[in-house]
Amino acid sequence: MQIIADVGGMPGKDCRGFCKYCYFRKVKDGDPFGCKLCNPGRVGCEHCGPGVREITNNFIPPFMVVGSVQNTLMMGGVRDQHLKVNISGGGDVSCYPHLLEISSAFKDLSLPIHLGYTSGKGIDDAKTAEDLISRGIEEVTFTVFSTDAQLRKKWMGDTNPEESLKALKIFCENSEVHAAAVIVPGANDGEVLFKTASDLEEWGAKAFILMRFANQESQGLILGNEPILEGQKTHSLEEFEELVKQVNREFKLRVTGTPLCDPENDTPFAISKNKNREYLDILSEVTSEATILTSAVAAPYIEKIILNIGAEDLVNVVAANKDIGCLITQKDLEEVDLKDVKETVMIPGRAFVHDRKAEEVLSRDGVGRIVARGPDKLSVDGEMSGTLSREDVLKTELIAFQDLIEAINFFGVRK
Repeated sequence: MQIIADVGGMPGKDCRGFCKYCYFRKVKDGDPFGCKLCNPGRVGCEHCGPGVREITNNFIPPFMVVGSVQNTLMMGGVRDQHLKVNISGGGDVSCYPHLLEISSAFKDLSLPIHLGYTSGKGIDDAKTAEDLISRGIEEVTFTVFSTDAQLRKKWMGDTNPEESLKALKIFCENSEVHAAAVIVPGANDGEVLFKTASDLEEWGAKAFILMRFANQESQGLILGNEPILEGQKTHSLEEFEELVKQVNREFKLRVTGTPLCDPENDTPFAISKNKNREYLDILSEVTSEATILTSAVAAPYIEKIILNIGAEDLVNVVAANKDIGCLITQKDLEEVDLKDVKETVMIPGRAFVHDRKAEEVLSRDGVGRIVARGPDKLSVDGEMSGTLSREDVLKTELIAFQDLIEAINFFGVRK
């Protein structure tokens, strides 16, 4: 179990400047999207307004960060569990000015530490990595982009790329490192990517997470900031999946990708694979009609699962023009062709749309539809699946689909 030690911070401000490919570059202020956490009578809350843009969080004083973890230990009843503190924030944790201080405090509490997403841009001297290791850092998630120092300088704005990479090597040699890289076609893919993977493997990294660069609204840029890079191409889903599989075949690193794929655990949607079809027998029978409105990535997998459980006459799947279900917004619902949508619609649990607005938009053709939310996740992404066993993945997906079926049977039109 990991306890989050949130140090705060804002993208671009508390990370020594935006990387060229950063999801939060060019973010515009705007109205809240609406979400499941909103008041039923009002569109907007902290989560779907300022929270999603991450434009209001300064670094948090160290005594508050440590105090929050201490409160969790005292009030949460978690002391007897296998615990680890995950130091995380909206900026870059390597830029947090009190990182060594809070690490020492957590070591005094006998808590091992996971250094959450860091680019290493805040490390001016590689010795800092040694100091952190001595203070109990056991796990590091490190955004590397490339092990070519000049590419890091150009694309990440890293003013000390050689020291950052030396620090990464020290982390690899002394802790469990999950390296990550946003893959930008023509910049750090191809031979550059394979050299990076080779270096990581040689240094002792445990895993390598490849992230597809997003440059369009349909790929997930919902904050009014598309394109991040004018004229920059992106990998298609098929191209990216094959790239992940190529790196996985070539190296012994635990290689995963997001939004696709984990070659070892068959995610996303491992239960859609024919070799895992037998596990579907434990799911309840679908007894009601409904439409599952989901992402472009998830739709074909979910459609196959519905077919494999024999529910295709009751349930159909409609894909919104968005690659990731959690980033579906009201605008995406407005673009859905309603002729294929049944009287009950299941939308992703974490979709950024207010419940009342979702019903209004999906009933705009005069058919009064019931809109309900499914589980927050139906599968696991590459960032999570790399830490799970095949059995863990199957269990997680089966539980989620059972929850989805129960929601369909409850809200749907009984047949």
